[in-house]
Amino acid sequence: MEDVKCCVASCEKSLDAAYWEAQYKAKATGWDLGKVSPPIQTYVDTIENKNISILIPGCGNSYEAEYLLEHGFTNITVIDIAPTPVAVLKDKFKNNPNIQIILGDFFEHQGKYDLIIEQTFFCALPPTMRQKYVWKMHQLLVDEGKLAGLLFNRTFEVSPPFGGSKEEYETLFAVAFEFLKMDLCPNSIAPRANSELFFELKKNNKVKVNVYELEGITCNGSVQSVTKKLAGIDGILNVSMSSNFAEVLIISKNKIAIEELQNAISDDEKYKIKKIS
Repeated sequence: MEDVKCCVASCEKSLDAAYWEAQYKAKATGWDLGKVSPPIQTYVDTIENKNISILIPGCGNSYEAEYLLEHGFTNITVIDIAPTPVAVLKDKFKNNPNIQIILGDFFEHQGKYDLIIEQTFFCALPPTMRQKYVWKMHQLLVDEGKLAGLLFNRTFEVSPPFGGSKEEYETLFAVAFEFLKMDLCPNSIAPRANSELFFELKKNNKVKVNVYELEGITCNGSVQSVTKKLAGIDGILNVSMSSNFAEVLIISKNKIAIEELQNAISDDEKYKIKKIS
């Protein structure tokens, strides 16, 4: 693999189950290393408790899960939206009771995990879904559970993958998680050298993390106004709006009534806010 790009797609194309299944059918899986990523292997080697519950979302061929099983881990769950890799994994591990393989949408998944491993899942999602990603990860982790793995520290001319920067990620995950590590990887594979960040975050179980649907916001000026009004509500610690203005992530000390949120932005009747359950 000479570059980190995986497939050619317009950012406007729906990156749904059919899209990813087509990539596997066409073997257009340039993101697939064919082995566990070295930084994740190094991290796994530091984990002493082999019985912790681990989730790998957007697992693909899941060499990470295979490595975990080979090294004695007993409670692994992997999930992918594309049928082909899921069928391959189910056949590969059909006699192994230590792994659960799920075909489904990560954002509809229910469960509680000590550790969630991030490996080319975040970068496969449209950037408009990043606030929802933070909310769902926080929801799926046990108190003080960890989210760890790799994020791209660069942008791409063709996407997916969708990149970003350390500064963006620090803003995105702020308050919802405690930053244990977010550094440039010293042991990335050669094509990804100096373009990957290894991160380890611990869930902040002292805050409420919710994501809401928004209506009526059409420009950056409106974003700044609405964000400022929501952030001004007593108890709200951080507000982050999606790049398409359709969702907002709100982190607060306590539960905030939807009526209070709506009232804060009701000076413009076209602004509507609704909680995503």
